[in-house]
Amino acid sequence: MTNTEHGEADRQDLSYYPWWLDNLADDATLEGGAMNGAAQGAEAVRAIVVNARELYEFQNFSYTGDFGDNGFLEVYESSIQGVPLKVVVTVTRNTEGEAQNLAVLHRPRNSLLLFSRLMHQKFAGTPLAEHFLSDES
Repeated sequence: MTNTEHGEADRQDLSYYPWWLDNLADDATLEGGAMNGAAQGAEAVRAIVVNARELYEFQNFSYTGDFGDNGFLEVYESSIQGVPLKVVVTVTRNTEGEAQNLAVLHRPRNSLLLFSRLMHQKFAGTPLAEHFLSDES
């Protein structure tokens, strides 16, 4: 069952804009299976998310909504360069309601590896590149 409370579920295009992207805590963190370590700080998290969204050919949401007292969840399918990708994003809010900790699960593995390598290319020459697989990895 999809959650349409936020009016965001089931969009078949790229018009979805996560509310939390403009409400990141200054010390927000982002981690995921496609990453080495965690990105620290709102600027780094925002840069990674914005660039990741540019790789998606579409986003087909099956769920967006709150869970628990301070959580938010997104579940969607996409593709990158024609390769299918399934994604789960968890957002934990701090006491001020800001997005504090984000965790992203990409699957299957071949899609995750492609995503990580493309993100490394996007950030080549910057400190954020070290969070992703290089072509040599």
